[in-house]
Amino acid sequence: MSHKREFEAGKARVEGASTPEDKRRRFKSVVQEVMRLQTVKHFLEPVLEPLIRKVVKEEVELALAKHLTGIKWICEKDIHPLESKNLQLKFLNNLSLPVFTSARIEGDEGQAIRIGLIDPSTGQIVSSGPASSAKLEICVVEGDFESHSGWTAEDFRNNIVKEREGKKPLLSGNVFVVLSDGIGVMDEVSLTDNSSWTRSRKFRLGVRMLDQFEFVKVREAITESFVVRDHRGELYRKHHPPSLFDEVWRLEKIGKDGAFHKRLNYSNINTVKDFLTHFHLNSPKLRQILGTGMSSKMWEITLDHARSCVLDNSVHVYQPHGFHKETAVVFNVVAQVLGLLVDFQYVPAEKLSETEKAQAEEMVIAALSHINEVISYDDVSSMMRNFLNVPSSQTSVGIDYSGLSLTSMDGYGFVPNLHNTAEGSGHVDMEVTPQGLYDDFNLWNCSQILGLEEPQSDLQSALDGFIMSEKNVVVGKAHSRRWTKLFSVSKWLSVFKNVTVRKNLK
Repeated sequence: MSHKREFEAGKARVEGASTPEDKRRRFKSVVQEVMRLQTVKHFLEPVLEPLIRKVVKEEVELALAKHLTGIKWICEKDIHPLESKNLQLKFLNNLSLPVFTSARIEGDEGQAIRIGLIDPSTGQIVSSGPASSAKLEICVVEGDFESHSGWTAEDFRNNIVKEREGKKPLLSGNVFVVLSDGIGVMDEVSLTDNSSWTRSRKFRLGVRMLDQFEFVKVREAITESFVVRDHRGELYRKHHPPSLFDEVWRLEKIGKDGAFHKRLNYSNINTVKDFLTHFHLNSPKLRQILGTGMSSKMWEITLDHARSCVLDNSVHVYQPHGFHKETAVVFNVVAQVLGLLVDFQYVPAEKLSETEKAQAEEMVIAALSHINEVISYDDVSSMMRNFLNVPSSQTSVGIDYSGLSLTSMDGYGFVPNLHNTAEGSGHVDMEVTPQGLYDDFNLWNCSQILGLEEPQSDLQSALDGFIMSEKNVVVGKAHSRRWTKLFSVSKWLSVFKNVTVRKNLK
């Protein structure tokens, strides 16, 4: 009994001692938890709520868009439940030829091959509907598989070319294409084997749709047939367009180490530049070098290929010794006549007569024999600014200098040398003086610049005498009217200066 009373007394003491303190601690923890929740709600709710709303809105809109697209597709099927829609795939650009093994298959001008889903009834790209985002497969088809005839899917499958036994898969790279708005791009695909072992010795590229859609038939697409050469043959491929410094056998119809190549080399025609230069200088001689083995059609093909070469804009000017000193020929890097400089005017080749063109070609031949006397410029505008000293605002074909004022003319640096010149001879020796020697000179304020406060009687008499004497001057045909005018104005200036000197001496 005593043990039982001690146990109950101890239990009572423990319960009695812990009850008030535990209550206080529990109350405090509850208050702190409430405060933390209020703090989170106060600070985080304004931040989280817009984010959650935005995410929910985007997901709802996306789900609605998919739902509406499905409804549209179902409605179309309900309207025409028994009508089958026929679409077809199509290569939107041509292949760049020739094609070599292990080389990336490209389109024209190095672009990627593009494939489109076409509605044959309208010829337009099908940019909506499930088929506009379908998955396609690229494959190799026999070269004699007719592209213009109707074929079935089974015909297409039967003409797919597989790799030879023991060889790698015929196509390397990403052979699958996914349409986006009805258009897909074929990228990084190459062939691993040449086409010489097939029955037609040619290949075609084909594309078919892997996804299947109810009431929609999609016809496969194939390219034109082409030969696939081993990549070692790429060393002998023709360049389109050729470079000036390509060897001449890079031109069409001229085979490396062939008869035409040897004949051209024997005549020191080694590059495309040499070929074009000889063509512009003496095309009959070049035709004779190639011989009768090159037919007229082959000649035209070779010539067209050579002319497709991209030339720079540089021009070259040469003043031959046997012609008038104010005449020069302008030609390009392949000796093609671009024009003539006659009396310091540029006349383009299309405005020259046949006689003038023949003379210009003779001048170009002379220029190649005196290459050190040829002056080169970046382009025609640069030539006119520097050789003719024409301002950039006036660098146009056929400039007439007769309308230029004295102020603009003296800025070019050309001023007549009147020393040792017979008066009235009509001959002017031109020399270059520092530009701006007579800068800001105005014909109408000559007296102010020369220090004359007012026109003097002796100045007027000298001027009258000069004008009268000029009437008796006979100018040769070789001197243009504008240089005569410049000479007259320059002589007038010399009269002003002489009068000023006499006045100062008094």
